[in-house]
Amino acid sequence: MRQPVVNLSNCLFKRFLQTQNTVKHAKQQANNLKGKSKSSQDWLIRQLADPYVEKARMLNFRCRSAFKLLEMDDKYKILKPGDVVLDCGAAPGSWTQVAAERTNANGKVERAPRGAVYSIDLLHFHAVPGATIFGGMDFTTPLAQQRLRESLAGRQVNCVLSDMAPNATGVRMLDQESITNLCYEVLKFALAMSAPQANLVVKIWDNGDVPKLERDILCHYEKVKRVKPRASRGDSAEHFLLARGYKGPTPVPA
Repeated sequence: MRQPVVNLSNCLFKRFLQTQNTVKHAKQQANNLKGKSKSSQDWLIRQLADPYVEKARMLNFRCRSAFKLLEMDDKYKILKPGDVVLDCGAAPGSWTQVAAERTNANGKVERAPRGAVYSIDLLHFHAVPGATIFGGMDFTTPLAQQRLRESLAGRQVNCVLSDMAPNATGVRMLDQESITNLCYEVLKFALAMSAPQANLVVKIWDNGDVPKLERDILCHYEKVKRVKPRASRGDSAEHFLLARGYKGPTPVPA
């Protein structure tokens, strides 16, 4: 049977019209939001025109950030079935969803090793199949970290994930210092709880302290790389430090 001829120009033109219609529809919805500020309307326009937002809805992810972790894992293989994972700053749970799927913590693959995911956030969020949720808890407090240790019950962690970020004050230097301090908190806990060859991912905002943080992480891991996934918006200062191959506890000199 003769295949129909596809007019590429028409296809591209139709895709262009669909994009324009999406943006136009978003603008109309934003403009119809009485009492909303312009910044709120701009945010809505960006959300409705964002392909990752729509894709997240289609695949039942709780938010678009799932694709950041999916891309990093596809490329660097930081999660595998049977892994124990700690997800810091987990709400609303999209990274936890990815981790539970990739480690088989949700038990969907019968013949694969079953992992475990522990997720913590200041906010309360809905349960994720296969994950243990600590909502309404501040990871940086001794109480929260003790609760995590008790839940792990002696098991070592194979991957520590952190998508944590402080509430922005608008003072750039202060915000940069705050997120860097969060990264060090996560690193300190990871060093105490990780298995040899474990992996680490922390979110950071570009600032002058990043090279030092990178060097400090490299003291304990075989490789450290700065990563900005495609799903991370181009106008955002965020990127991730991805460390692989935890060297294990540093031996005490004789």
